[in-house]
Amino acid sequence: MADLFWLSDARMAFLRPYLPKPHGKPRVDDQHVLRGIIFINNNGLKFSDTPRKYGSHNALYNRWKR
Repeated sequence: MADLFWLSDARMAFLRPYLPKPHGKPRVDDQHVLRGIIFINNNGLKFSDTPRKYGSHNALYNRWKR
């Protein structure tokens, strides 16, 4: 996992107020999902081409849409 895009704790602290609040069902880790979304955008990929190490492409796409 060394080649994953990493967000620093300071950047996550800045972004946390803008993230959706959890409602009932446990959510996938916000930091991990944001890393995947940034990786997709930086590399011009489709969500279906996301490497498995970022998790489910459906979870990434659904969070991106919100």
